[in-house]
Amino acid sequence: MGTPSSMTRTGKHEPWELQVSREQIAFHQSIYKFGYNGDVNGIEETIWSQGGIYSYLTSAAQLYVSSSSTADTNGGTGANSVKIIGLDANYNEVEEDITLTGQTQKITQTSWIRVYRMYVTLAGSGGAAAGTIYLANAGATAGVPTGTVYSSILLGAGQTEMAIYTVPAGYTLYLDDINFTAAISQANSYCQVRFILRDFGTNVFREQLRIVLQSNTFIDKFNYPLRIPEKTDIEARGISVGSANNPISASWQGLLIKNEIPPA
Repeated sequence: MGTPSSMTRTGKHEPWELQVSREQIAFHQSIYKFGYNGDVNGIEETIWSQGGIYSYLTSAAQLYVSSSSTADTNGGTGANSVKIIGLDANYNEVEEDITLTGQTQKITQTSWIRVYRMYVTLAGSGGAAAGTIYLANAGATAGVPTGTVYSSILLGAGQTEMAIYTVPAGYTLYLDDINFTAAISQANSYCQVRFILRDFGTNVFREQLRIVLQSNTFIDKFNYPLRIPEKTDIEARGISVGSANNPISASWQGLLIKNEIPPA
């Protein structure tokens, strides 16, 4: 007789959260998202490795992958292939694997409305990206896009670092906590960080949290999880005051639950 999924071999019940992570709870998925911006100045920026304020796609479109290095190619010493994760035109989560071709752009098969993660799935002897790998909407010069960048993996890294997410269609996200970290050593200098949401069908981000940091970490754990409906855009932003070139990171975690559970 098989062992029930909620029991360990010692007969004790496993924590429910562990069962979710083990994919034993149907229609429930744990979500962890993080981002890093190593050069925040006196103008507010999204917490993502590309820098600046993130631009969202307004309609679904095929995008182009390229690298600033010729070594990021199939059989090269850098990244050979990447996986892109985001949402299609109907806001359903989709994934696509791309074999890299160095500085030459390669078009995706998927038409994306959102992209919130990209990571290297196979690399050569370098073990990581040899240049910056971009996902963008237009042409490129020596692999660097001339249009809008929607995702990027920095040189030497293995995946994106973008504190950006959109809740898929048919799901609700219940957020457990938010975490910001800043490193500013100069006296009378600090940064402001914000956690913002944009409801589907609007063009306005609503502030959910604003915190002032210097060289410390702020963690806000919710006694009652923050409910975020389907198709809502989620983003973390920061701005520094009194000094420049400051690093800021952000992360959050929660539970994605399907809105309508099919009958057994």
